[in-house]
Amino acid sequence: MTSLHDHARRLRSLHVPGRPLVLPNAWDVASARLVEAAGAAAVATTSAGVAWSLGAADGDRLDRDAALGLISRIAAAVDVPVTADIESGFARTPAELADTIAGVLDAGAAGVNLEDSLRTGPHLLRHPSEQAERIAAARSAADAAGVPLFLNARIDTHRLRAAQPDSWLRETLDRARVYVEAGADGVFVLGAFDEETVSALAEGVPAPLNLLTGPGALPVPALAKLGVARVSAGSAIAEAAYAVVSRSARELLTSGTSTAFADGLPYETVNAAMTGRTAASPQA
Repeated sequence: MTSLHDHARRLRSLHVPGRPLVLPNAWDVASARLVEAAGAAAVATTSAGVAWSLGAADGDRLDRDAALGLISRIAAAVDVPVTADIESGFARTPAELADTIAGVLDAGAAGVNLEDSLRTGPHLLRHPSEQAERIAAARSAADAAGVPLFLNARIDTHRLRAAQPDSWLRETLDRARVYVEAGADGVFVLGAFDEETVSALAEGVPAPLNLLTGPGALPVPALAKLGVARVSAGSAIAEAAYAVVSRSARELLTSGTSTAFADGLPYETVNAAMTGRTAASPQA
């Protein structure tokens, strides 16, 4: 079995500007297995999909133990590196965040996304210095465990963009530099951007750049051409899956027909994806 250390090194090597790591985000074991079977070089979780599947809303509302349990099950079920979206780290303090990172490593994940959003109080985002302290604590926890965890710092300045259209890009790039200096390995900027903005981000962010693709966003080839190193679907695939649930249920309960789920995967395909390795997660 591949060690967690080797998975982390492999995950790092996949972040190449112009040849991006493409991540169709998963939210449970079945979706992770299907993503791996489709040829993904790594499996990334979506915090929204994970939260929804576990009965919680997204946005730092999920219990840490529940999240770690799900990460553990996914990491045990696939053979490729797993990178986990841990929202704000399920932690109020840097010390608590370090505990979360220890739990993530125990669960078998080789990377994390860590965002700078705040869900309560008057401010939308943490102050850059506060987030830098949290990133440094996460970095130290991974280093203490001897695992080169890929720490992807998510910058949520998309929440400021409407109010600060002329300054949000500078704020984003300033935060990127602070976070990389604190120990981040990559930078994830949320939002759908035009080519000019993507070019500015790719040039200005001093680390591998992660952007979203999906409805309303540039496709993977365009992002690759502009120098992006990692492309994620985010919650879009989970949203599409739940849209099928909603449409199918409404159709069945109203007209009594079933056209909305006529193109589903065959039972045998999904069942086959759930057979195979069920060993414990990789160890450091």
